[in-house]
Amino acid sequence: MTVEVGLTGEVVRRVEPSMLASAIGSGSIDVLSTPSLVALLETAACEAIASRLPPDQTTVGVRLDVRHLAATPPGVDVRAHAELIEVDGRRLVFRVEAFDPQDKIGEGTHERALVDPRRLLARVNAKRPSA
Repeated sequence: MTVEVGLTGEVVRRVEPSMLASAIGSGSIDVLSTPSLVALLETAACEAIASRLPPDQTTVGVRLDVRHLAATPPGVDVRAHAELIEVDGRRLVFRVEAFDPQDKIGEGTHERALVDPRRLLARVNAKRPSA
């Protein structure tokens, strides 16, 4: 299995009440929140490489540069698309975009890192307070 430039992933989700800026606290209007848009873009990036990862590896998001371009109301489907544009060792860079039926609603880049989940969780668990 290899992760290579050109891989793409896509996800479509209907904007639900839990995804609204008013519900998440990132604003007071009933439109798709920026955090929910970011989550969709990250999911599309994960989809792009999911079938190519070795069983002992996963990816974690490490950087985002995203512009939220247009508002989307509840009940509307949003399509998020990611294309892997750079592989540098464990570093993976994606071009990401999102669309509702009328507009491009988001665009940017997203960086993920290949990691060994056991090693990562060992470091995380070392941060837990002692009982």
